[in-house]
Amino acid sequence: MNFIFHQGKPAAPVLVLLHGTGGDERSLLDLGHDLDPQASLLGIRGNVLENGMPRYFKRLAEGIYDEEDLMFRGQELAAFIQEVAKEKGFSIEQVVLVGYSNGANIALNLLLEFSALFQKAILYHPMYPVSKLPNHLLAQTNVFMSFGLKDPIVSVEDSKYVQAIFESRGAQIEYVWTPSHQLTYQEVEKSRKWLEKAD
Repeated sequence: MNFIFHQGKPAAPVLVLLHGTGGDERSLLDLGHDLDPQASLLGIRGNVLENGMPRYFKRLAEGIYDEEDLMFRGQELAAFIQEVAKEKGFSIEQVVLVGYSNGANIALNLLLEFSALFQKAILYHPMYPVSKLPNHLLAQTNVFMSFGLKDPIVSVEDSKYVQAIFESRGAQIEYVWTPSHQLTYQEVEKSRKWLEKAD
């Protein structure tokens, strides 16, 4: 997978930056620096192309996931992050997943399917219309999420479903509602403060 790694302070978090559809490994570097100037930053480009635009897994239509591909790509991404951790000398325990839109959706998959590895995340505007979910508890999982009240991609109902996935499994969650799908200063600032507390 294509990636970029910026080394931060050794004891600081490692922010794994997962872009939205059409982005790349550099798209969220400025955001990552804003969240924590001392953190290491690992930006990863999605391995799937949709109309020439990178993303992390296939979909059958807007809001309809290719669930088999999602599971495969989640396994692929989890293994890749572990490989980079060994290569760059950081611990998986330092990882905070930071995903926007499609990147938030694949991060959500990692939190559910690889909960022993990934337990902290910032999810900007996620949705997860997946039929089969693991039932295990997520008591060690700590997540910040943002949702749009008039998001043209993710409905309020879909957003509340994502909240319920975590709440019903005992995760620690904090979330904020924003106007739409675009990132706002408000949600970035709230997630920055959440990250300070989560360290």
